[in-house]
Amino acid sequence: TSPFVWLRTRFYYLLIRLYFDQEFSIEEFTRGAKQAFSVVSKLLSQRKLDLLEELVSAEVLQVLKEKISVLPDNHRDALAADIDAIMYTTEGDVRIYYDDDGRKFVSILMRFWYLNGANLPDEVPGETKVFQIMFGDESTKEKRHLLTANYEFQREFTEGAKPDWTITRIEHPRLLE
Repeated sequence: TSPFVWLRTRFYYLLIRLYFDQEFSIEEFTRGAKQAFSVVSKLLSQRKLDLLEELVSAEVLQVLKEKISVLPDNHRDALAADIDAIMYTTEGDVRIYYDDDGRKFVSILMRFWYLNGANLPDEVPGETKVFQIMFGDESTKEKRHLLTANYEFQREFTEGAKPDWTITRIEHPRLLE
């Protein structure tokens, strides 16, 4: 990321700690986001969308129901990210905003890069084959793909609101379109 974006996000983290949550830690948030990403991506892959109701906004869940129902099996398999297969995580955009009713929100976009062994065609644009592992002979080689996903987490900080982060955007480029 650019130095400007890095500085801006650190400034927003300071504002979050000063005005919304004195206990906020980006390291702890990132750990939780990785766990949530792994759980949600596996549930998407398994088509267990009813289990996502507490984790994902109703709007996103409705869109996911439509997209998952027509997704090819190999693309659905590629959605699943084991927490140990997450190679890199970074924050994208951080926003602090108020709605028309004066409610306070914080939104953090997280970007994940993960390895997946789904049987994807070689010509899938937007993904990169990282390596092929050869065990024994040519017939037993195993391909791994480096895939990306963007998940946006939102929390309402209005007094009396539940202190839960909700996923308000899910993007798996070239897989979940």
